[in-house]
Amino acid sequence: MTAPFLKGPSDPTVQPVPASVVDQVDAADTTLSNPKRAVISLGANLGNRLETLQGAVDALEDTPGVRIKAVSPVYETEPWGVEPGTQPSYFNAIVVLKTTLPPSSLLERAHAVEEAFHRVRGERWGARTLDVDIVAYADVVSDDPILTLPHPRAHERAFVLAPWHDVEPQAQLPGRGPVADLLAGIALEGIAARADLELQLPE
Repeated sequence: MTAPFLKGPSDPTVQPVPASVVDQVDAADTTLSNPKRAVISLGANLGNRLETLQGAVDALEDTPGVRIKAVSPVYETEPWGVEPGTQPSYFNAIVVLKTTLPPSSLLERAHAVEEAFHRVRGERWGARTLDVDIVAYADVVSDDPILTLPHPRAHERAFVLAPWHDVEPQAQLPGRGPVADLLAGIALEGIAARADLELQLPE
């Protein structure tokens, strides 16, 4: 049986996965029977940005019912929606995973990981230690205000599309089309691949 998700040295998450969620995925956790594919965007512009992104990758992999399949290269990007020079630059990456969690539970987990790294939800576009956003979940298209799928601004964000294209050149953003086509149609100023930095895929 899958052990409850607990705080430990390899996982800084302060909120455990609810027991009900653990029970739901317990039988499927070993083999991920009938998993769904999801794409997660990570970003950080405060503190040790690379260490924070790696911690988020590790915490997602440690989640019952989640298996990470790919981690993108790291990109450094100018902050979105603010005056240039008013915030530190971001490190961004994309994680492709398979999961037996429903979208709502995956969102809860994303928020728990953010809170573990002291994410403060204040002003819109404010600096933050960590962003964990669900970009896409299977082929789901939903306008639910709690979790809009795919992410409503993913199609116009180079810091999402560029790393995603790196790991899945043939990827499709549900309802929007090929990631390659979307990437070709937007400006790439203020974003640069960091070949000197690397996130490790969990073993």
